This record gives sequence, structure tokens and C-alpha cells, in this order.
Amino acid sequence: MAEFNPNFSKFKFKELKVYASTEWLADNYKKYRQVFDRYNTTYIYAELSFYNKLFDVENWDVHIELKCFSLKKGRKEICNLNIHRKVSKYDNVVYVREGWGNKKIGTFWRKGAYYWEAWIEGQKVASKYFYIEDSGREDLDEDIHYLSIKSLRLYEGSYDDVPARSRNYYHTFSSEETRYVYLEMLFNNHNISRSWQCEVFVKFFDGAKDLKGQVVRLHRVEKNDSVIQLTAGWGANLKGCWREGNYTAEIIFMDQQIAVVPFTVAENNIKGNPRILLPNHQAPIIIDTKGENLSETFEDVMQKMDVLIGLKSIKKRVRQHAQYIQFLQLRKEKGFVEEDNINVHSVFIGNPGTGKTTVAGMMGKLYKKMGLLSKGHVHEVDRVDLVGEYIGQTAPKVKEAIEKARGGVLFIDEAYALARSNDDSKDFGREVIEILVKEMSNGAGDMAVIVAGYPKEMQHFLDSNPGLKSRFKMYFEFEDYLPQELSQIAVLASEKKGVTLTDNAKNRIDEIIIEAYRNRSRSFGNARFVHHIIEQAKINLGLRVMSTERPHSLTNEEISLIQLPDVDNIDINIQRKLPKIPTDERLLTEALKELNSLIGMEPVKNQITELVNLVSFYRDNNKEVLKKFFLHTIFVGNPGTGKTTVARILTKIYKALGVLERGHMVETDRQGLVAGFIGQTATKTAEKIDEAMGGVLFIDEAYALTQSGSSGDYGSEAVQTLLKRMEDHRGEFFVFVAGYPQNMDNFMKANPGLRSRFDKVLKFEDYQPEELFEIANLMLKKEHVQPTEAAAEHLKNYLAYQYKYRDKYFGNARMVRNIISEAIKNQNLRLSTIDKAERTAEHVHELTIEDVQMFKLNTEEDAIFVPKQIRFRSSN
Repeated sequence: MAEFNPNFSKFKFKELKVYASTEWLADNYKKYRQVFDRYNTTYIYAELSFYNKLFDVENWDVHIELKCFSLKKGRKEICNLNIHRKVSKYDNVVYVREGWGNKKIGTFWRKGAYYWEAWIEGQKVASKYFYIEDSGREDLDEDIHYLSIKSLRLYEGSYDDVPARSRNYYHTFSSEETRYVYLEMLFNNHNISRSWQCEVFVKFFDGAKDLKGQVVRLHRVEKNDSVIQLTAGWGANLKGCWREGNYTAEIIFMDQQIAVVPFTVAENNIKGNPRILLPNHQAPIIIDTKGENLSETFEDVMQKMDVLIGLKSIKKRVRQHAQYIQFLQLRKEKGFVEEDNINVHSVFIGNPGTGKTTVAGMMGKLYKKMGLLSKGHVHEVDRVDLVGEYIGQTAPKVKEAIEKARGGVLFIDEAYALARSNDDSKDFGREVIEILVKEMSNGAGDMAVIVAGYPKEMQHFLDSNPGLKSRFKMYFEFEDYLPQELSQIAVLASEKKGVTLTDNAKNRIDEIIIEAYRNRSRSFGNARFVHHIIEQAKINLGLRVMSTERPHSLTNEEISLIQLPDVDNIDINIQRKLPKIPTDERLLTEALKELNSLIGMEPVKNQITELVNLVSFYRDNNKEVLKKFFLHTIFVGNPGTGKTTVARILTKIYKALGVLERGHMVETDRQGLVAGFIGQTATKTAEKIDEAMGGVLFIDEAYALTQSGSSGDYGSEAVQTLLKRMEDHRGEFFVFVAGYPQNMDNFMKANPGLRSRFDKVLKFEDYQPEELFEIANLMLKKEHVQPTEAAAEHLKNYLAYQYKYRDKYFGNARMVRNIISEAIKNQNLRLSTIDKAERTAEHVHELTIEDVQMFKLNTEEDAIFVPKQIRFRSSN
């Protein structure tokens, strides 16, 4: 904006401009700009020009002041340059150029708004604003870090421009109908985390490279604007102002040419997107509105893959795969007939975050460039997207996904989830596989199927259907990124999130990466893990900035710089705060009463009582008990010695004491843990452990997991899974294993790590004869039956006899239950022969010697009581 005194007789103000480059240009011009990058700037110059009203009359002296101000904190004067100049009578226009700054690049100017102010003979004549921006990168000459081209299109319009919805896009314009030729520019904003000034120069040249006109667009880009939209046009408001010929629109940003858009003026308008010439590109490209390069070549895609971090073996295999396909295409052109069609279906094997989806997208583009696919896009799905909940839902979902992927890639992540259980006919994942096999065999084509997942599970997936494996010819194994590669990814992730890292912060992140890499499991997130770390550091940066007294006064550099404390405050392994669970006295009293009411097993009761006393001591001294006790326990004893009963009571006691978060018990056995196919047992066991987490997993007859000597037995797989989870989640759940003494001893010897994982052993001895008789009386009491003196004596003698001649199959309380059940049956049969009118209450509740005399006390006749069972003759 110019201000001058019209009454001043010696001069007339012409213009005030700003520039930074002193490079000599024709006609005494400079590279005038208003926006500069900090790391591309040394001095900022003001050029004041005015007309000499005493031209060709006389020489005269003039006093000029050029002042520079910063608007960063109000209005702060940076410099005041006093200039005394002799104006020659031979100069029609007088130029005064002076600058301020530092010769060392990037040291003086900081991001912000500034302006030059010009004074002539004490009169303010003009002011000119300029802006310093900071991309955070010192290598601006190598690349543009502010924006990138999303789309460039041309349209015709009047002086007032044309609304976006009414624009018709051309690459050739009619010489008779064209008024203004407008260039519509869409840029991707790379500085989305901050506001900044964007200055774009659009220069229109004719075929002889003569400048027809120039339009400058100074546009403020707001924070979070992902796309920058600008238009610039040149021409006249009259039709026919453009002559037939070739023209170009050249786009300049930050003193760099970022694109040249050729167009033609001919007889008629021709719709379409123009070819675009980009720096460092040998051939023109065409970009659509989605930012896709429509003229991108095969080698362009390969070059993009080559610049990806890591993936060395994958890049090599993809290139070899592509070259082989080109070889087959060459043979086809030469007249050779191939037995099979070109196969574009692939298996991607690898952990999460190893670049599988990215490479799938590039393969889609490669196949398109090679003429194998019509679109080259990627449609990503998983089990949830394909499998229905009810009969009849799955097929439509799969067919819809296939049609969305038609022309491109159907990428199925965690594809093994479709083959969870080969032995489950109700699993609709099998239906998905059958449809896919059919589609890949004789479907409409124009689609590549890429399935991805963990190695072991993917092998099971491919084996789940006889025709599936033969449909895939290419296997790509994505290895975990190395620590140095993850460090590079961290730098890229920081750039994408609009932040930078101090050296200390970067070193700490590298340490985190190395530690995570060393401790990685197959679920290690690789690049996803690194992106999560940077995101958490950015959040901590935000919390630190907003906790300062005046966050809005901080510079853009200060609110974008991640420091060491921001990284140190990242909670890599988020530890969930433990709940405060007090002792449940009522439940504890109830459980202990139940335990003490059991007959016998005094050693077991004593061990449990000691544990209760220990936990009470911890409570009295305000010590934490949750997840502090490691009580994986072995229950050893013959049948019927109360192992399961005590396990249930003990779980209840642990719940009451608060040493378990939930305190429930999940009961299972071999059948509940072991599956019939490779890879399924680990999953089945893990699911059962997850169900028991916070409580107790009780495995009855645990020895059955290791009894089979068959190489095809998967019980050992269940044991391995169990051992790892017992160690990884110590204190979070307890495992109780129960079984007979000899069998449990063999079980413990079957795996070297088993015995060391268990902290307690509870031995359940056989019941003594008097204890067996006491158990019998309790059972009779529950049935409201009282034995006569003779019956009681016979039972007592019989139980003592059974104990004397017991073997390893002795049933203890279980045997007593069978005997009492048989005795009650005998009593009921006897009562059924008495006339109903003659039956008294005494008869009904009395057990006589007649009811128990079938239990013989000699070794030759039914010495050991075994209840009668139905037996089947072998067919052999």
C-alpha cells in the first residue's frame, strides 16, 4: 500500500518491493517475493523506486529512510537505514536498494510477519509486508517440504472466474471462444500442524517463451488445512484474445519451478487433463483429481518401491516377479501359447507393520502398468468384512468385496482367520474360501488376490482347501524391520506429524526401538510401533506446551520440537493400575468353614491355613497382595480323595483374600485344550487361558496331555503354550493340575519346565477306614436315612475291608458314594414289596442289614465293590 505527498514537487512514488536474491536479471529486475524460507535466507532487501520530477532539469539531493519492523510481538523495529543520495538529472526513475540480515544462512530471520517502511524527505511513502516461514528442514533446495502437487487442471472463464461446480476442464482451448485461461491448483499441505503464508507465481508463456502475463497468489494456509486450493488466470474479457499455438503455465514456489503445464489454443475446445512437466521427470505425467499419476510408468512405480525403507528381499522378489511376467507377455507377443494364464495372486507372510499393505498397493499399480489389471487399486478386507453371522449372509458379502476389488487387488489381512476350524462345519469362513477358490479359478478375472498373515497360520489356511494352495504362485516373506531401519522410519513419522526431534530425544527413541526389537514377539508392531511412539511423544509435547504460562507466545519451532522429557514420559508398557480389593471376610469364613467340614485331609488343610495366615500378615502390614503370590498348584491323589472339591474351595479362598482379581475357576481337561489339527491347539489353549485370566484354570487328569506317544499328538503343544503363559502372566492367574500320583509324576517328567512352574503341591492321601465310614454316614444323612446298628456295623466292616485290599484304582469317597447309592436302591426295592398302607416313616428312613448284606467281606466273592456297567463286545 503506497502513501505519498502529491504536493511534493521533486519526486513521485513508484513502487516498494521486497527480494532476497541479488542475482542479476535483465532490465534491472530482481526476484521479487513476499514469502521466504528461513533456511534459504541471509538478507532481505527493500527496493524503493520513484520518478524524478526534475528529470533532464537539474541534479538534487534526497534523504531516504528504510525501516524494517517485526509483527511478532506487537511492532518491533529491526533496523532504520538512513540513506543520502544524489539524484542525477539523467535518471528518469530512481532505485534505492538496501537490506538487513546476516550472511550466515538461517541465523537471523525467524518465522513471522515483517514489513519494510519507506520515507522520502521525512514523508512516509509506502510499506510492504513480507513473511518468513520455517519448514523445519534445512535442505529446502533438495525438495519442497511445504507442499506437493495434488492436481493441476485448466479451464476457461471470464474476469470474475468460474465457480468450481461449473468448470469445464480442457487441455486444448478454442481460439474463438476463449477469454481467460485459468489454472486450477490443488496442493497437498505438508505443514498441516501450523498456519503459514503460501506465495505462488503463475507465469503464462507463448510458444516462443515470451511472457504473456504473471499472476501472484498470496494465500494464508490455516492449520489443519490438508489441501491448498488456488486459481490463477490470464487473458482478456473478450473472446478471441488468444491466438492459435502452444503455451505453458509455469508454477513457481519459493523461487523454484515446481511444475510446467503445457496447453494448446486451436480451433475447438478438447476436454481432459493436461500433461504436466515436473522437475527431475523425463516424461510428462497426468494427475487426476485424486492425486494419482495417470501417466506413471512401470519404472516410476518400481523407483517408489526402491525408496521404501528396508524390504530389500521383497523389492528384489517383486522386481523379479514383474520381469518374469513381462517375459511371459513377450512370449505371447511372439506367438507362444502358455499352458496357464499369468498368475497374479500372492501370499504375504509376516508380522504386523512390515509393509504388507504398502507393497500390495504398489503391486496393484505394477499390474495395471503391465496391462494385467484395469484399475490397480487395493480393497482391504478381513474376516469380519467377509463372514456373515447367519446362513446366507456370507456369500453376498464376499461377492460384494470381490466386485469392489475388481480391476485391482483384494487384500485379505489375517486370512488364516477364515480357516479357524476345519472340523467345524458351522464356520462360515470355509464358505468364503470356497467362493475365493472358484473366483480365482474361473471367475471374471481382472483381480489379484493377496492374502496376508503369520507364517504358521497361513500354512494352515492354505491347507484348509485342496484347491487353495494351487491358486497362489508367489510367496513373499516380510521380515521384521531392523533397529536401524525403524530409526529411519521414526524420522519419517516425525515429518508426517509435523514435529522434529532433538538429538537427545532421537537417541532415546533409538534406545526404545532396540529394547523393543530385542524383546519382540511375533505380534511386534514394527513400523506401527514406531508411529505409536512418535504419536505419544507428540502428545507429551502438547501437554508440556499447554502447561506453560503463555503457550501462544511460543514460536512454531518451540511447539514442534520434541525434547527428551517428552520421550521419557512415554509409557511403553502401559501398566494397568491394580484395583484395591479388600479381604471378603464373609466369603473367607464361608470357604474356610466349607474346607474344615471336609473329612480328613489334615495336611492339606494345614497348608491352606498357613497361606491364609500369611496373606493376613501382608494385609496387616499394608503390603500389596494382588498379583504378588504365585500359586500354581499340583493336586496329587487317587480317585475320590477330594481334589476337585478342594480346588473349588481354594479358589473361593483366593477370591476372598484378594490375591486374584476375579476369583473364578475354569474347569477343563485334555479335550478342552487339544485340537485335531496343527496350529489349532495353541489357539484353543490360549482361549481357555484368557477365559481363566484373573482366576484359576483347573485341568483335571492333566497327565493326559503328555500320555500319548504318537508323533501326531498335540498335547505337548498345549503344554508349551501353558508354560509360556504361566511365566509371562505370573500372579495374574493360577493353574491347578490334578491327577493320580504315578500319572502326575510321569506328567512332570514329560517336560523339563513343568515342575519349576508349579509353586505348591497338595497331596491327597487315601481316606482311612473310619473316615470312609464317616463319609458314608454323611451321605446317608443327606438322604435322610439312618442305618440300624447291624447295618452300620456291616458297612463299617465292609469299608475297612475295601481299604485293606485297595489298589491304585481305589475310589475313596467316590467308592463310598457308589456303595451308598446301591444300598439306597436296595432299600427302595425292599420297601416296594411292602404294602403302602403298612409302610411307616420309620420304614422309609431306616437302612437295615438286609439292604447292605450284598456287600461281601471275602476275597473270592465281590471283594472290591464295582458298580455294574453296560459292556459292549468288541467287533474284532
